[in-house]
Amino acid sequence: SIFHKRILTRFLHPTTQHLPTTPSSPSSTMAAVSAISNGAKVFMAKKGTLTLKKPSLPSFGKNKTPAKAAPAKKSVAAPGRGSAAERQLWLPNTEAPAWLDGSMIGDRGFDPLGLGKPAEYVQIELDALDQNTAFNPAGKVIGTYTPFDTTVTEDSLQPYNEVFDIQRFRECELIHGRWCMLATLGAVVAELSTGVSWVDAGKIELEGSQYLGFGLPFDLRTLVIIEVLLMGYIEVQRNTTLDPEARCYPGGAFDPLGLADDPERAVQLKTAEIKHSRLAMIAFLGFSVQAGFTDSTSPLENLSFLN
Repeated sequence: SIFHKRILTRFLHPTTQHLPTTPSSPSSTMAAVSAISNGAKVFMAKKGTLTLKKPSLPSFGKNKTPAKAAPAKKSVAAPGRGSAAERQLWLPNTEAPAWLDGSMIGDRGFDPLGLGKPAEYVQIELDALDQNTAFNPAGKVIGTYTPFDTTVTEDSLQPYNEVFDIQRFRECELIHGRWCMLATLGAVVAELSTGVSWVDAGKIELEGSQYLGFGLPFDLRTLVIIEVLLMGYIEVQRNTTLDPEARCYPGGAFDPLGLADDPERAVQLKTAEIKHSRLAMIAFLGFSVQAGFTDSTSPLENLSFLN
């Protein structure tokens, strides 16, 4: 990117380095430069912090005194649900990752693949490209780049500044879970009322659009167009919302009874929702596996052993 090229150019050509004290334009990512105790330079940018390593100098026989490492800051767990005494983990007698501190609704410390770990990028200088030499060494690591907290923009294709971020994962989990709750309930209710499994529902719709056995006054093509327009409008409105909390819990018309007006009650409802969402996602995954790898496409038929 342009930001990375500017950083590399200034690092490789120190004689022509001019560090601006103020951003040259509103879109500029550079904001300030400050020196820290170990001699490195930290560039404060709009979206993250870039730390450049200080080049090592020859000691000329002087004894090097190893620098004392700064004491690590103790992480304080969030009070209430995130405290060690009250928090429930997905597996007893386990330790949750550092980035899952229990402050998020439904956080049980489950991230075996480390997908929610804060992103950190490595800055590498340019490789040597001298065609007259037999060997061109690869570029060395000159620093790391750590993004700031997640922000949301009006870009509908990628609203989050960091794709692999726990806040974005939570929004995706909620959206997928809500769809699966509707799909699981719809598959069961529709089969109970019509006798047609969810796999064969599309075949029936080709013969004539209907809902719960009642005919609809338009064909399947018109029904698809209506669904695309409605869902497109809803998704555009959601992706233009800049508040991360409102993106997950819009409230307003989606809470006509005001059930979430009480903060304590809202926490209970959000916890119940994320639990049901996870259960529904597993349930519909079971529906799909059963329909694809067994002789029956009916979830009710496979549950007949409970009678």
